[in-house]
Amino acid sequence: MLQVLELGIVVYSVVIGLSLGASNNTCTIKPLVAALCFHQMFKGMGLGGCILQIEYKFFKKAVMVFFFSVTTPFGIAFGIALSSVYKENSPSSLITVGLLNASSAGLLIYMALVDLLSADFMGPKLQGSIKLQIKAYIAVLLGA
Repeated sequence: MLQVLELGIVVYSVVIGLSLGASNNTCTIKPLVAALCFHQMFKGMGLGGCILQIEYKFFKKAVMVFFFSVTTPFGIAFGIALSSVYKENSPSSLITVGLLNASSAGLLIYMALVDLLSADFMGPKLQGSIKLQIKAYIAVLLGA
């Protein structure tokens, strides 16, 4: 389960890093850096919490943290290297980025709905209280 979540986050991080590195427009770079900082911080907190809770050995946890840490800088470096041949608005690059974004978004939505939320909603704490279930459903709807 956690490997699928990590895969979705890693693919998304490489794509957003590639977009940032390949961009030549300062009007595009500034909002991307701000969004990247916030996204990476919250994704890191969420993924870090999941990694800490799972019963893996230290080496496997360290490898997962390493991949999360290096994927965005790798994407940025790859984008800078490709910036001379990468055309942001060409059909092939738009299709490639769209497919990569769609696959990572699909993985993350699947993880959120099927694995993470279902585990929380089927837990004994929520199953024991209708009032808490209603609050949880409202929170999910507002979050969506």
